[in-house]
Amino acid sequence: MERKSHHKYLIALLNVPELGVQRARVLLQKTGVENAHKLFGMKLPDLLRIEGIGKRVAKNLIDFNDWNTVDKILERTEKCGAKLLSIDDEHYPDLLKQIYAPPIILWYKGDAKIFKNPGIAVIGTRRPGRYGLNQTEAWVKHLVQSGLCINSGLAYGVDAKAHQAALDYGGKTIAVLGSGIDVIYPSRNSKLADDISKNGGLVVSEYPPGTPPDAVNFPDRNRIVSGISHGTLVIESGIKGGSMITARFALDQNREVFVVPHQLGYLKGEGCNYLIRTGQGKLVQTLDDLLVEISVEAVEQDQKAEPDKRWHQAELTDEQKGICLLLEEEALHIDKLSDLLQRPTFKLLPVILELEMIGVIKQRAGKIFELS
Repeated sequence: MERKSHHKYLIALLNVPELGVQRARVLLQKTGVENAHKLFGMKLPDLLRIEGIGKRVAKNLIDFNDWNTVDKILERTEKCGAKLLSIDDEHYPDLLKQIYAPPIILWYKGDAKIFKNPGIAVIGTRRPGRYGLNQTEAWVKHLVQSGLCINSGLAYGVDAKAHQAALDYGGKTIAVLGSGIDVIYPSRNSKLADDISKNGGLVVSEYPPGTPPDAVNFPDRNRIVSGISHGTLVIESGIKGGSMITARFALDQNREVFVVPHQLGYLKGEGCNYLIRTGQGKLVQTLDDLLVEISVEAVEQDQKAEPDKRWHQAELTDEQKGICLLLEEEALHIDKLSDLLQRPTFKLLPVILELEMIGVIKQRAGKIFELS
């Protein structure tokens, strides 16, 4: 009940004229209130002591009385089956808190716990060519197999392909909307959104239910796509468009930008080549090109299976057996393996590669290894 009250008053904050997301967050930070309803009982002198809260905004907060709108939003939230997640809730993504003006409340359908999974944004044009579609599927397959969540914007083209491929390969995916949680845009992707939320994924929006997909919403949507991700992978993009905006957001947020190269003269790939040429994005050709740039821990599996014993049947050297014995206990980063085995990584990596090639071990995101 306490959280429901808090969520209600956070929604009210977003409806206070001229307050905005950033000032609302400042209010929450400076006052340290556990329930936002206390903000509506503050006196003018107290509000004016908070930097960034001018007299006009303070008076708007004190005079706020549009509770009918707030109640309608809550009713519509319940009716469409969505849930609320505030910036101080347990499952709110830590990475998103680090960006400028993070949403103070989110509407979602699905499993909010996957916000804690390490993820990569996979983005691109709404009208990709065959190369772009093939690259999307190939990259998503490898990323999913490395334990990474696939984050995108549910748009036509690369976005939709990335979400679908994540589901097809048994991975997790998060779709961020530029509209209300009950207004899927484009409507053709409604089934995809439903499949995501019902198969361990997440559909999320910072906009109240009923919000139409206005063009001004999508840059804000893009900042969330990059904001919840350890890095952004641009598959195919022209020199202008939403993918380039998302890449710039990622850079502003101090996140990595990875880019798939394209042939010269191909207009739909000019944005990718531009990012590479100007040093704003890293050219990637293999999964390892991406993994070496991000630092994430292996994702815990839903069910902790017994370690696979297939290495017992393989013909291994003593050094290879020593690696497998350590990995029977837990998944380990290459540096940890190096310390435990007292072997430099450059000598250890060829041995590990042999174990990968015979299917005994596999690599997860961030140079973490485990038994297959």
